[in-house]
Amino acid sequence: MDSYSLGTYTVGRVGFGAMQLPGPGVFGPPRDHDQAVAVLKRVVDLGIDHIDTAQFYGPDVANQLIREALHPYPAELALVSKVGGKRDDQGNWLPAQQPDELRRDIEKNLETLCTDRLAAVNLRVFAGEDPSAPAEVDRELFDRQLTAMIQAREEGLIAGIGLSSVGVDHLRIALDRTEIVCVQNAYNLVDRTSQPVLDLCTERSIAFVPFFPLGSGFMPDNPVLNHPAVLREAEKLGRTPAQIALAWTLSVAPNVLLIPGTSSVAHLEENTAVRDIALDAETKAELDAAAS
Repeated sequence: MDSYSLGTYTVGRVGFGAMQLPGPGVFGPPRDHDQAVAVLKRVVDLGIDHIDTAQFYGPDVANQLIREALHPYPAELALVSKVGGKRDDQGNWLPAQQPDELRRDIEKNLETLCTDRLAAVNLRVFAGEDPSAPAEVDRELFDRQLTAMIQAREEGLIAGIGLSSVGVDHLRIALDRTEIVCVQNAYNLVDRTSQPVLDLCTERSIAFVPFFPLGSGFMPDNPVLNHPAVLREAEKLGRTPAQIALAWTLSVAPNVLLIPGTSSVAHLEENTAVRDIALDAETKAELDAAAS
């Protein structure tokens, strides 16, 4: 299966994440503006029809680059953003979780991207210092957040509601109230903390969009790309460690959608080539056992 439903859209299973387009630390302008624009143009040339972004990438920088490079957008392009966070003047990641903040940031995404509607917006639930850790459920706040997201969908600002950095309890509560089109949690070869969330998404035919599929770029020693099983399989198959890790992630479940990010055209093409990699049963079993 090379495509999957993302709400009202059907998208290829390998998309693009815009997080690496701004400057260091996802803050400020890109190191090379023209290169960032070239990457986005190549995204469309490669047939990628799912771009993940956020107003707080930069802030505003990723969205402005997407608009500059691709507007007016192809009809089939699914632009997905997220709300629930913000940046201060030093680039620190801060929560922006109140319903009025969510609504304001949905409107800000629409403005900076110059579009009337987004394919989906993820409600990012911040857990504190660890941006990848699912938060505990604050039921009263979560209900009010969902109300704001549902209202935005009913008004036509977004086509679908997604969730990010959530646990199973969040997802079950949300599904009792409304349709959820995607969940975006940290997940990779060595960090499968979100496996129960992925399993529920698979059961309910919800797209699961893992972030940090190659491990966190903020970690000095990448445990995914340096994992002995990944290095061994990469050498055996004549592929890069990143391609092996991404191909394994695609193999986990048919509803997994990848959004690997890069600021390099060469790396973009390398990441996109995983669409053509089929892991044999022995390789997949060995990688499945990598986190055991």
